[in-house]
Amino acid sequence: MPNDRPIISSLLETDLYKFTMWQALFNSAYNDNDAEYRFVCRRPPAMPLAALKAAVQHQVDHLCSLTFRAEELDYLRSLRYMKSSFVDFLSIFRLQRRFISIESNGEALEIVARGPQVHVMFFEIFVLATVGELHARSWPQDAALAEGRRRLANKIQRLQAFQAEAEAEQEGFPFAFFDFGLRRRFSGAWHDEVVTTLKTQLPQFFKGTSNVHLAMKHGLTAMGTVAHEYMQTFQAVHDVPLRNSQRAALEAWVQTYRGDLGIALTDVVGMDAFLRDFDLYFAKLFDGLRHDSGDPVEWGEKALAHYARLRIDGRTKRLVFSDGLDIEKSIALWRQFARRAQTGFGIGTNLTHDFGPQFPALEIVMKLVRCNGRPVAKLSDSPGKTICDDETFLAYLRSVFDVHS
Repeated sequence: MPNDRPIISSLLETDLYKFTMWQALFNSAYNDNDAEYRFVCRRPPAMPLAALKAAVQHQVDHLCSLTFRAEELDYLRSLRYMKSSFVDFLSIFRLQRRFISIESNGEALEIVARGPQVHVMFFEIFVLATVGELHARSWPQDAALAEGRRRLANKIQRLQAFQAEAEAEQEGFPFAFFDFGLRRRFSGAWHDEVVTTLKTQLPQFFKGTSNVHLAMKHGLTAMGTVAHEYMQTFQAVHDVPLRNSQRAALEAWVQTYRGDLGIALTDVVGMDAFLRDFDLYFAKLFDGLRHDSGDPVEWGEKALAHYARLRIDGRTKRLVFSDGLDIEKSIALWRQFARRAQTGFGIGTNLTHDFGPQFPALEIVMKLVRCNGRPVAKLSDSPGKTICDDETFLAYLRSVFDVHS
C-alpha cells in the first residue's frame, strides 16, 4: 500500500475538543500565546519510526494544503456552542508548514510544532493519526482486518448479552459509550467501519464519536470537551499565578461556554489537587468530571465523596471514564457507579486498534511542553504519564500544589 496516499482528507477529522479548546483560546485574552507541542513514542515499536520520516513529511505537506469546505463550516455553525466569529476565522484558516518540523534522530521520529498556539495546537491529532496509519500500512492488511472484525463482533455480542443482564437487574442510569479512538486508530477506513457497525448494531449503547468528520458523516453526536493542554496553558500565561492556574482555566471555560460542554478534566495536577480547587461554585457550574489516569474506582469514589461534602446529589452529575478502557472495564465501572451517578465511557484504542498482540497500536502522544517560553507539565495520577521536559519546573509545580507522589 503506497505511503503517499492521503491519510487526512478533511480538517474535521480531528477530536471535537481540539475545536472547543481552540475556540476558548481564540476568543480570549490569550489568543497570542506561543506554544510548543512535541511528539513522543512512549514505547519503542518493532519498526523504527525514523523510517517513516519522508512519508510523514509528505502527508503533512498534503495536510497543510487543506481548507475547510463550506459544508464543514455549516456543520460547525450548527453546533450551538460554536461562535460565528470563530467559524469565520476557520473559513480562512490553513495549517502552516513552517510551524512544524519532522526529523529523525537515530531510530526515533522527532516531530515538533512550534509557533502561535491558535495555529500549532491543531496539528496534534492529525500527526498522531498519520504516524499510526503509516506504521500500520507495513502489516498484512487482510489478516489484520480479519482479526479486527472478529474482535469487533465479539464486543458487539458481549454488549448485546449485557443489555439483557442490565434490564433484568434494573440498575441505575443507562449505560452509554462513545468512540475516542481517532488518535491511535489502525486506519481511517477501519475507523469509519467501526463507527458504522456500532451505530447500526448497538444504537441503544453507542452514543457518539469524538471524530467530528465521522459525527457529521453519520449523524452522530460529536463528543468531547477539554484536554490537558487547555489546563496546562494557564500554567504559563502572564497574568495568572501558578497556584491559581486550574481555577483560571475553569473560569475561562465557564465564561466561554455558559453551561455547555460541562465536563471538567481532573488529572492535570492530580485528582486531590484538582478537588481542592473544584469548590461549590465550580461543582455546581460543571455537569461532571472526566477520569484519564489513576485507579478509576478510587477516582470515582473521591469524586462522589467530594460532591457529598458539598451537599450535591451525585445523581445529578456525570462521571466520564476515558483511560485505557475496554468493554469489560466499562461494564464493571458502570456497575460500580450507575446507581449513584450518571456515567459515560470513552473507549479509544480498544475500539479502533484492537487487532491482537501481533498488530499492536503505537503508544504515541503529542503534548504541549512549553507556552510563552515557559515549561508546562501534567502531573498524572498514573506512573509514566507525567509529562514535562523541565525537572525544576516539575518540582516547583509539585510544591505549589502540594503533590508528593
